[in-house]
Amino acid sequence: MERETAAPAEEEETLVEVALRVLNEPDPVEKARLGEETARRWFDGSISVAYRSDHHLPSPPVRPARLSNIKLLAPNQMPKLGKGGSLQSRQAMVHSLVHTESWAIDLSWDIIARFGKTESMPREFFNDFVVVAQDEGRHFTLLKARLEEMGSFYGALPAHDGLWDSATQTSADLLARLAVEHCVHEARGLDVLPTTISRFRNGGDEKTANLLETTVYPEEITHCAAGIRWFRFLCLRSAENLTVDDDDKDGFVIKKFHEVVRRYFRGPLKPPFNVEARKNAGFGPEWYEPLAIKEAKIDS
Repeated sequence: MERETAAPAEEEETLVEVALRVLNEPDPVEKARLGEETARRWFDGSISVAYRSDHHLPSPPVRPARLSNIKLLAPNQMPKLGKGGSLQSRQAMVHSLVHTESWAIDLSWDIIARFGKTESMPREFFNDFVVVAQDEGRHFTLLKARLEEMGSFYGALPAHDGLWDSATQTSADLLARLAVEHCVHEARGLDVLPTTISRFRNGGDEKTANLLETTVYPEEITHCAAGIRWFRFLCLRSAENLTVDDDDKDGFVIKKFHEVVRRYFRGPLKPPFNVEARKNAGFGPEWYEPLAIKEAKIDS
């Protein structure tokens, strides 16, 4: 009698494989749910492997899957949001925030899927960006629910995809992705959020103001800090074969940041800057103030 051959045990799904599933899920509600579940499984050990170096995986999508119910316009064609004095203006402001958070979910999983394996990043990198992805999913869910409480819904208004346009431009360079998306754009959010919170509060919408002030704002500071931390890590790792004195390391990293941003980000950074929030993220003025000045062109 022939002995039965046991079926080979199915290999555990890796974090990068699940990140690809999130990116290929078109429904943002399901993206957020799947991201939350994945974060829980990663931190409780149900998913224990970030990636397998000997496994070939498909490339992340050029553009993550999206439902077609959002009318997209070019950034310069978007209607003004207003200053929160009317319900219509406050709905438009929350709708814009919901859309931004939907892309932030994808950006967080994309950096894991696109660069984690190819750049041989350490486990702490995955830990940080799983937390960022989990936060962004929660922000999306809370803001979407708040929008519905206000009598609107995600998809009721047009939106733009400018945030993903810059992700496309940095899709081949992790340093550029960290500098532009996870430092410059995240810090810009910190610059404008206090004014946004004040507009909701002045318009009598204390509930939205509190949501932004107590949940979104402090967590976005940690997201900017993650961008700075891993930009610094990559720079110093690349400098291991260079002669860079310990006293010169900060200068080396900041100079590289300036070079990368000037290459990949169009135009100077726009003040005013939220100096305190940026400082709390480890993003001192020496990083960004030189980038607020347009470089003079030198005739050859």
